[in-house]
Amino acid sequence: MKKRIESIRNYILAKKQKDFWRAFDWEKELPDKGNTRLQRAVSCLKAVLEKEAESPVFIPDEKIVFTRTVKNLPERYSEEEMNALRKEAYFHEKGVVFNMSPRFSDTIAVGLDARRVEVIERKNKAIAENDAEGIEFLDSVLSGIDAVLNLADAYRKKAVELGLNGIAETLSQVPRKPARTFLEALQFLRILHFTLWCEGAYHNGIGRFDQFMYPYLKADLDAGRLNEEDALELLEEFFLSFNRDSDLYVGVQQGDNGQSMMLGGVDREGNDAVNLLTTLALRASCELKLIDPKINLRISSNTPLALLEEATQLTRQGLGFPQYANDDIIIPGLVELGYKLEDARDYTVAACWEFIIPGCGMDIPNIDAVSFPGIVDRSMRLPEGQNAKTFEEFMDVVQSQLIADADRIEKALAKVDMLPCPFVSSLCDHRIALARDISEGSVYNNFGIHGTGFAPAVDSLEALKKLVFEEKTHTIPQLLEIVDQNFEGSESLLAKVRYQIPKLGNDEEDPDAIAVRLLDDFANSWKGRKNCRGGIFRAGTGSAMYYIWHANQMPASLDGRLQKEPFPANYAPSLNVQVKGPISVIKSFTKPHLKSVVNGGPLTIELHDSTFRNPDGITKVAQLVKLFAARGGHQLQINTINRDQLLAAQANPDQWKHLIVRVWGWSGYFIELDKPYQEQIIKRAEMVF
Repeated sequence: MKKRIESIRNYILAKKQKDFWRAFDWEKELPDKGNTRLQRAVSCLKAVLEKEAESPVFIPDEKIVFTRTVKNLPERYSEEEMNALRKEAYFHEKGVVFNMSPRFSDTIAVGLDARRVEVIERKNKAIAENDAEGIEFLDSVLSGIDAVLNLADAYRKKAVELGLNGIAETLSQVPRKPARTFLEALQFLRILHFTLWCEGAYHNGIGRFDQFMYPYLKADLDAGRLNEEDALELLEEFFLSFNRDSDLYVGVQQGDNGQSMMLGGVDREGNDAVNLLTTLALRASCELKLIDPKINLRISSNTPLALLEEATQLTRQGLGFPQYANDDIIIPGLVELGYKLEDARDYTVAACWEFIIPGCGMDIPNIDAVSFPGIVDRSMRLPEGQNAKTFEEFMDVVQSQLIADADRIEKALAKVDMLPCPFVSSLCDHRIALARDISEGSVYNNFGIHGTGFAPAVDSLEALKKLVFEEKTHTIPQLLEIVDQNFEGSESLLAKVRYQIPKLGNDEEDPDAIAVRLLDDFANSWKGRKNCRGGIFRAGTGSAMYYIWHANQMPASLDGRLQKEPFPANYAPSLNVQVKGPISVIKSFTKPHLKSVVNGGPLTIELHDSTFRNPDGITKVAQLVKLFAARGGHQLQINTINRDQLLAAQANPDQWKHLIVRVWGWSGYFIELDKPYQEQIIKRAEMVF
């Protein structure tokens, strides 16, 4: 790492940029936001980007600028107004467009001045057609573009005043005109991504970064303007920009900000698309050791071991990156769900791990979740569950309850609405041509449904099978009484269900067969359903924050999980399970038919950091990833954990400010997490080969 980059990194880690932050009383600053949804969107964006609010500031030694100074964004609607809107329709989370990936490349290639001309030409057509809605949308886009250009001009003028000639030169080209160099393209992307947050959109993915930025890098290398070392330096500075103001971003926990990028994979024609920028991005993240951007890597059974070893060097740092996605499963899985093959090949991830298509997707990939242990518990309490004569009959009851949950969720989502984001829309396919905001829908408008606590549910079903239908030592009502009493007075049974009954993750026939059926039944419960926005429902194996929430809603469960103990995050063995090792986990968790659950949700494996101390540790972990792909896994997340460090960080947080952990689909600083999330991470299994 060069001294200039180290200096910027230290500045950010010390959080000196907070000195620039200013809080605003938006009730006074912005008393009139307008009446329509578009008026409110654009008035809030303009208020933030206006010169008297967002001010040009410069971090020492930087070449890529734009740092947020407005601490609090204006709310478009008061809580009372938003509650009234929610009575009319379901608004997910904050209600705005979010959790998506625009097509940055098209705007970077032409510049905002050209975009502005395009909007004006389309507006003239809308005027001729008396399309009032289209005119309002296009006017909103123009206002947003002008606000961005005005702030960029203010940055350029300030740079001239301060003698920052390099920055001024870059801003004299972008964002008004097309990017010509790698530096200009990075600066342009920084401005666009910065603006999305200012508009109120959040969890904005970067998309397939190495694909749309590589032409600029290649042109610089071919022309001799850059060498690889200089390119890495620029890339590292760009990565640092994601950490400058992320403390201000929306998320369940600090670090949950959705700044994910996808690397590698195939192109839209199916050709291998790995390039130099793929490996440079891995190296940049490895050197910086910061939580943003979150790195995802697309792989297949044909991925060279050398690339996986490069990626494993990043895993070794303990950041929780890269997260792997298997093209062999995801692409055909998306096609089966109705995505065009070319679009499926172009997939990226949303905030965490949900698969979306950049530019043309307005999916809501985390709209709700099903609790698998909750389904098992409910099935045990139903008369038909208690009267089941065989385990197969009980599984039929579980299947019926999965369908009942799907019916309930579908009914609750009968009308889903979104608040518009016209600037975001201008970066997406066909929105200007259609003169409509992307909040009204795009090519893909699917809803993603998470499935939480998969392994505890499988393990509970295996215990029920053994105790009730095979050994016949207990009845279902007796077991319900025991779990409702949190196993108090039944400690011998608790020990038995925890340590003597087979568990998912050990490559054993019985629990693995239950896993196959349970995931099939979950996927099938959503097949054929259409959502209110013209899309479908996609089943997935992710958990998001529900692994805490759903667990808190339940009593103890038959796998030996006590009341209030969390589920494992995503698709992973139960927290109390003693697994044989990562290979047995991969074997068990790749037996289900994962093409049918490609909403996303990684198999999550924790490796003790001693795994990497031996010289061959990197190769072994890379081979583990290759095994996962070869066996048909869909998504994989390998975390490096040291429990002693985590406990030390809890005891002395000031000494561990920069300790990074993977939480669910994102990474954060351990000491900044709420206690329940810290405790769940500490309980995760540490595996070694």
